[in-house]
Amino acid sequence: MALRCGIVGLPNVGKSTLFNALSQAGAESANYPFCTIEPNVGMVSVPDERLDMLAELNSSVKKVPTTIEFVDIAGLVEGASKGEGLGNQFLGHIREVDAIIHVVRCFENENVVHVAGSVDPLRDIEVIETELLLKDLEAVEKRIDRTRKAAKGGDKKIQEELAFYERLLGELSDGTPVRSITANDAQSEWLTSLFLLTSKPVLYAANVGEDDLPDGNTHVETVRGRADEEGAGVVIVSADLEAQIAELDGDEKDLFLEEMGLSSSGLDRLIRAAYELLGLITFFTAGPKETRAWTLTSGMKAPQAAGQIHTDFERGFIRAETIKYSDYVAHRGESGARDAGVMRSEGKEYTVVDGDVILFRFNV
Repeated sequence: MALRCGIVGLPNVGKSTLFNALSQAGAESANYPFCTIEPNVGMVSVPDERLDMLAELNSSVKKVPTTIEFVDIAGLVEGASKGEGLGNQFLGHIREVDAIIHVVRCFENENVVHVAGSVDPLRDIEVIETELLLKDLEAVEKRIDRTRKAAKGGDKKIQEELAFYERLLGELSDGTPVRSITANDAQSEWLTSLFLLTSKPVLYAANVGEDDLPDGNTHVETVRGRADEEGAGVVIVSADLEAQIAELDGDEKDLFLEEMGLSSSGLDRLIRAAYELLGLITFFTAGPKETRAWTLTSGMKAPQAAGQIHTDFERGFIRAETIKYSDYVAHRGESGARDAGVMRSEGKEYTVVDGDVILFRFNV
């Protein structure tokens, strides 16, 4: 389950520079080369030192990271919801992503013209959010019209559905994004069927000049305040600097980051924050032929994890022989962990934990 993130923002905020840095980073990855699926889509491997260690311990022939897909959605402008620019086309792209990375300009540079004439993060955020809300309002109004006709038959469930859509319309009209609206199980199913844009979790990428790394500036503090109100995340990046970092190899990259006083690249932090935002974890399968990382939603059970590998694994699940990553490393692999008694046999009710190294047993 590759995570799919849409990168949005106004024109000239550094969105495409950030995407290009991602594409360069992927292109230099020996494990998972960057590939252009469409002109504006790229797949990048998720950096994870644990995968490297597991592959080394097993002398694995093949090492396969889990991946994250980025969609560069062209700069939205005011009026996008009504088709201004290429609004309808790119708003449609947002429907297909798991999360939105909203790039916000937090740097001053007279050589880079802002579409509104000045740097104002809150105003910029509002422009994008308003366009998404307007598109959602349009979708809900259409659903209400259709449901209202069906409700005339007197079906109580349909009438309850209509009442929910009308409440939803009111909250959207008040400027409340779908992700902030409470819903029970049945209502959540109705929401899901609408594919609303403001239902997507948001991660703000505050784009600063490299002199404002690593802590940001007053513009970043403004973005943080907005994010806190929404329960959203914020990652500080310098898109221009990330483009430079992406061109370096491993040792050069580490040295450059150290000189800049950074522990990791902004892209790495962006990926980790996206995983946290969506409640995703990583588990591993490891052996001499292949060591691989797998993405899973936190809280999923062992059979569901097996299903990420192959549906037959989930259908025929017997048990999961599981080792904590720290135990696997401490005992130098599966054999040592088994001898030390730290390899556990888990059944169908076991909840997979981030970092678990698992060998699945199943019936064909």
